[in-house]
Amino acid sequence: MVSRHIYFQLVLRIVFITASAMGMAYFIFNAQYILFSIFLIALVTQTYYLISYVNQTNRKIAYFFDAIKNEDFTLRFPEKLSVKSLEELNHSLNLLNEQIQNIHLKKQAQEQYYQEILKQANIGILTFNQKGHILFANPTVEKLLNHKPLNHIKQLQQVDHKLYAIFSELKPFDRKLFQLTNERERTQLAIKCTSIAIDDQSLLLVVIQDIHQELDEKETDSWVKLIRVLTHEIMNTITPITSISDSILKYFRGKNGMVSVDNFTEDQLNNTAKGLEVIKEQGTDLMSFVQSYRTLLSVPEPDKELVSAQKLLEKVKILIPKTEENQHITIETIIEPKDLEFFIDEKQITQVLMNLSKNALQSVSLQENGQIKIKAGINNEESKYIAVWDNGPGISPEVINEVFVPFFTTKDTGTGIGLSLSKQILHLHGGSLKVNSIPNRETVFLLTF
Repeated sequence: MVSRHIYFQLVLRIVFITASAMGMAYFIFNAQYILFSIFLIALVTQTYYLISYVNQTNRKIAYFFDAIKNEDFTLRFPEKLSVKSLEELNHSLNLLNEQIQNIHLKKQAQEQYYQEILKQANIGILTFNQKGHILFANPTVEKLLNHKPLNHIKQLQQVDHKLYAIFSELKPFDRKLFQLTNERERTQLAIKCTSIAIDDQSLLLVVIQDIHQELDEKETDSWVKLIRVLTHEIMNTITPITSISDSILKYFRGKNGMVSVDNFTEDQLNNTAKGLEVIKEQGTDLMSFVQSYRTLLSVPEPDKELVSAQKLLEKVKILIPKTEENQHITIETIIEPKDLEFFIDEKQITQVLMNLSKNALQSVSLQENGQIKIKAGINNEESKYIAVWDNGPGISPEVINEVFVPFFTTKDTGTGIGLSLSKQILHLHGGSLKVNSIPNRETVFLLTF
């Protein structure tokens, strides 16, 4: 409606101006100078009012947008005017101003709501720009870092120089662990970072969490699992020794004390010899078990060097044992990019990959279309990885959390330290070893560096 009235006003004024111009032209050619002067005055007057009308409308719209830009919603235009089009324009601008004000108030309410949530969150959150200025820091992060208020990351030098060094070098998707120590306590911080853009300004959003309690719970859980496995293995070894020893002692002890050698039968002597052989075997197994435990605790520091992924995976593929029983299994290596290199201890990582490959080989040995894929590449977080995939029966959800526990095994043979040893080697490399399995479809062991 407003645009229609303004349109009619403009068209009408332009028609009058055009008519005045045509009248001027007509009378000037007929030498009627008086009428020409009248039409000239009319043309100038019409032009003046047209410019004034347009400027008046433009000024109102300009004032309106300036007020919106400055978040000033008190501007009101009069709605009772002699000119109908301007009256309706003012009314529409006032309505639009009210709607924008309502939206602004809702936005402010939402912003306060989200800020209150961030303030009450039990994890630390802060954002800072490329110059290090901290734009937002919730109370939790100030408590974790033991500094208030936080305005610039240089303030972290007062907390810990190493902590400041970490923040000054943070990049998007970085993950860091830092132990913050003060006179009161020791805090284990997990620091995660991502990039965000607000008003064309690049910011870093940092999330900081105290994981000391989680680490304590995980450590306790790991000890419980380890003790459970150790107890199981030791009891399985000691129980036959105790039982056989008791049986042999009955041959040597009677109701009246020790039995004479002359009273021994040939069967008793044979059973005694066999029992001692079993005791010896069980003792040897127990010593092997303890030796494997010592192996797990004495992994040397990795001697790192740049190793071609192509060379590493080809070496592993050649070392995988080939037998008549597994000739039907296809083993494939995939490397992307082709010139990928790893900074690793080649012997240790080869040992890890051989262990995982042998496990995969045993898993798919009974599959008609058994497949094993060893893939090396770079993930979305710019971290290098190696994945060992197979399409075997997989690992059941009940035991998948136990596979990295030392001495835990679902096989009839083996010590159960292969995966835990592999995980420790990856830890010494500053990486991680994880597993994901979908029963009867696939199992993937992922080495991330």
